[in-house]
Amino acid sequence: MFFYFNSPVHWLPIPDCSLTCLIFFSDTVRDTFLVDPAIILIIVGVVMFFITFCGCIGALRENIKLLKVFSVSLTLVFLTQVAIAVLGFFYSEQIPGTFGKFVKKAIVHYRDDIDLQNLIDYIQKEFLCCGWNNFTDWSQNLYFNCTLENPSRERCGVPYSCCAAVPGEVTDLVNTMCGFGVQNLKYIEAVKFIYPEGCAEKATHWMETHLLLVGALALGLALPQIAGIVLSQLLISQIQDEISSVI
Repeated sequence: MFFYFNSPVHWLPIPDCSLTCLIFFSDTVRDTFLVDPAIILIIVGVVMFFITFCGCIGALRENIKLLKVFSVSLTLVFLTQVAIAVLGFFYSEQIPGTFGKFVKKAIVHYRDDIDLQNLIDYIQKEFLCCGWNNFTDWSQNLYFNCTLENPSRERCGVPYSCCAAVPGEVTDLVNTMCGFGVQNLKYIEAVKFIYPEGCAEKATHWMETHLLLVGALALGLALPQIAGIVLSQLLISQIQDEISSVI
């Protein structure tokens, strides 16, 4: 049971879209960080390996020092997550604005990276939204820019992932040109062809309606960490008692 809690899977959350998300942050917002995100991820991986190694070897060899290192390290990780959660609660009003900057930067670089492009398309199709505030955000992209000087065929358009489903149409073919020229339309007219609402409003609504799920996931991540800390301390006490009885 002790080895079950040693697994880093139970104390470090890894999202389903981890690879795509890492590419997204590495390629799109690298200039926002003082340190390359790839370096941060390597450091996190090394720390994960170190803590898990100390726990496993400490339990196998009944090494008190390694078990103490494991317990203290896991405690620090847990306290760090609690601190992040508290800061997120107190600065919750600033989170949408910060995330909005990332999304807007991603819109600008939409055509620069295929993985980033697929990520944005997935988000827009899942949330039935377009852009961050509304569909006109896509004018910030070089290809979809609506200025007269823009020679692109996609001028004043939006990605196909913004397009609304056509009633009664059943086909596997994707009309990648369905969003062409949509920015020239008024909001009322654009509704006929795309989902004009921004993803900011849809994402906020999703968070509000899934608070219980988010809380349950947070609790599910915290309990194994606490159990790992408690079990390591119990094992340390057991080993110390055995040493004392022998002496």
